[in-house]
Amino acid sequence: MTQQTLYRRLRDRRDRITPPPGFAWPEISDGQLVMMMSPRPRHQFTAKMVSRQLDAQLPEGFFAFEATDTDDESLGKLRVPDILVCSGEVMQTDDPLDPHEIVLAIEIVSPSNPENDYEHKTRDYPAMGISHYLILDPRDGTWTYQWGIGRAEGRPAYENRLHLPYGKPVTVTTDLGTWTVDTTNLPRYSAKDMGLAPEPEGS
Repeated sequence: MTQQTLYRRLRDRRDRITPPPGFAWPEISDGQLVMMMSPRPRHQFTAKMVSRQLDAQLPEGFFAFEATDTDDESLGKLRVPDILVCSGEVMQTDDPLDPHEIVLAIEIVSPSNPENDYEHKTRDYPAMGISHYLILDPRDGTWTYQWGIGRAEGRPAYENRLHLPYGKPVTVTTDLGTWTVDTTNLPRYSAKDMGLAPEPEGS
């Protein structure tokens, strides 16, 4: 079975399922469906705050969209970035977005599966042709910005990486312009969000 045939079967299966309670629509990578927990409120609040910041800076006809399918059948991958920047025109489709139309992809790290953003999507997004990738991490209040697609170990990979704490602004420079994301007031996950026991009072 070819990778594309397997991908089509997984897409067909994905289109027919209803995610169980507490789970979001699955992604597809490495020949399998990737199930994720539904986003927590602080995750969604972060997405809204960042989307609004970007919308105020983007050129005419471009917007920040949340949770939109994008796929590359030749690679057998379907991903759902938490936020992506593209034109409104390319959103007029019945199919997943062409990833080459995405100017910037943003992921907000989940407490349950951080390696999906830091490892798997750091591998998949440059292979799919997404040239700018920002990770926001409410677990520890840091962000990681990667950009510029080159090659490493024989495969596409980001050539540049910047990792800094919340409070430091993110500056994204693209062919469409330079945009800034102020991370100062982005929320951090609580102990309960992260499945940890709450700290004793007065500690």
